[in-house]
Amino acid sequence: MNNLSFSELCCLFCCPPCPGKIASKLAFLPPDPTYTLMCDESGSRWTLHLSERADWQYSSREKDAIECFMTRTSKGNRIACMFVRCSPNAKYTLLFSHGNAVDLGQMSSFYIGLGSRINCNIFSYDYSGYGASSGKPTEKNLYADIDAAWVALRTR
Repeated sequence: MNNLSFSELCCLFCCPPCPGKIASKLAFLPPDPTYTLMCDESGSRWTLHLSERADWQYSSREKDAIECFMTRTSKGNRIACMFVRCSPNAKYTLLFSHGNAVDLGQMSSFYIGLGSRINCNIFSYDYSGYGASSGKPTEKNLYADIDAAWVALRTR
């Protein structure tokens, strides 16, 4: 093949040949955001605004059961968090890490249905670079995201 060495092929396809960056490009596929979070003047209350792409399936009453906020990770990114109060007498809260190519806006209807069926509240978050969260989707950021979500769930 025109006498190209293995390292030259790597440089051609993977400049620079860094396995972490290659894995990030192949593994993380954030969609265009399907929601926005608007903060009030006090900076303490966030309002969820869903786009048409979020495919919301419920009334505004169910949407009132959703509390959103931002939290900071150890890597300095701000990630969006969502607490869905599905049942007034729920004993448990499920920490849910959603799939790869979706964000909180797309998952919000699913969370309402899931929590109602299994009688528990749902807490979820967007990974860095997804939805309203800042940063880039990388493996190291992913670990920081789940740690920050766990701390936020336990302390709020």
